[in-house]
Amino acid sequence: KVNNRTESLNYKVYRPKLVEFVDISSQSGMRAYVRSLCFILAKAVNDILPHATTYIEHAVSKGYFFHIEIDGKLGKVTSSQLDEIRERMHQIVAADYPFISKEDETEKVVELFRENRMEDKALLLETSDFLYSRYFMLDGYINYFYGCLTPSTGYITIFDIRQYNGGFLLMIPNRETPDRLEEFVKQDKLLNVYREDLEFLKLTGLDNVGDLNRVKRANRISEVIQVAEAYQAKQIGDIANQISERYKEGVRVILISGPSSSGKTTFKKRLEIQLLVNKLKPVGISLDDYFVNREETPKDESGDYDYESLYALDLPLFEQNMLALMRGVEVEQPSYNFITGKREYKDKRLKIDPNTILIVEGIHALNPELTAHIPDEMKFMVYVSALTSISLDNHNWIPASDNRLLRRMTRDYTYRNYTAMDTISRWSSVRRGEEKWIFPYQENADVMFNSAMIYELGSIR
Repeated sequence: KVNNRTESLNYKVYRPKLVEFVDISSQSGMRAYVRSLCFILAKAVNDILPHATTYIEHAVSKGYFFHIEIDGKLGKVTSSQLDEIRERMHQIVAADYPFISKEDETEKVVELFRENRMEDKALLLETSDFLYSRYFMLDGYINYFYGCLTPSTGYITIFDIRQYNGGFLLMIPNRETPDRLEEFVKQDKLLNVYREDLEFLKLTGLDNVGDLNRVKRANRISEVIQVAEAYQAKQIGDIANQISERYKEGVRVILISGPSSSGKTTFKKRLEIQLLVNKLKPVGISLDDYFVNREETPKDESGDYDYESLYALDLPLFEQNMLALMRGVEVEQPSYNFITGKREYKDKRLKIDPNTILIVEGIHALNPELTAHIPDEMKFMVYVSALTSISLDNHNWIPASDNRLLRRMTRDYTYRNYTAMDTISRWSSVRRGEEKWIFPYQENADVMFNSAMIYELGSIR
């Protein structure tokens, strides 16, 4: 990092700067490793299957999911061809080829990508405002990845490919033990949410950001916004219908979880409207109101209060109130004062009436320990996240965590008087909490909802 900005190891320093070296145990280092690995993958596929197209789609199951399309069709890559691709990747790494950066007029770079059947990259640059554009060469193969690469292929020593759910998974090192691969985690539900959204984008002709830019230039972006909003409204309506059917079978509480800035509160409000349409009366409970008093909050390894921990909540009180409500008993709801760090009671009483359904929203809502004594048949669980489906091009995805960070920066600045620097400085702690307390339980959900909008990154900017 040069003055706290990630740069390639080829960066030249001409005047005094603060330089910090990072490895793959850092987020910046890992991203450079993954980009370089994806470049090697794309070249290996091109070498073994010259007329195939590689689509690197998104992070899932502790790796990166990708497809290989041959003659416009998926699923035609054989096991022996996959072995050849893997072996070719190892050969490229052993050869230690340099990643060579080049720059030229954008018009010429666009033409170069078109000559090499890379229409996705050509369209993205063609619809940009760049006078000059960069691209990279690897042993005669051209491509582009948005961010730093390692100086050469010899740095990329730990990786694997496995078949998974109709496609392939590019496995990467574990950041804490970088000499070992990440352990595979089955995430079929998360993958299916991505798949449904990608099918919708393909149907609307918006595979990548270049397609979106072209629509914007044609003054048709309002149509995209309306279709995207209608698509989400239909999804929420379908979820409400599922809940209504399950209500007849005994469901009495909806549990909504998701990481920071995933859109949980907005989703909850929209779901409440759809439930009312289905003649159910939703009553909301926020887990934030069940925080223990500040001095009782557990602390993290730095000695700071760990508000991300499940045990920052008064679990016995929550369970007592929930079980009482299920029996039809009226309870007095607590409120948490974030200024004083104390629990308060403001005579807020709650009782389940006929056709009432509880909605519990919070980051721990899908954790089995939270609702261990509530029968499974009474619970309907929803996982919400901003899973950015649209990619920059066929090899460059937009990380969902980056989307959520932009959302949080916007929210914190607008409503909480925090600067972007304040939000960014807290982000690593938030992410650690998500990895520990949220992501391990997301596959417990009955349904997953993607709150990301195709147009939102442009709107935030």
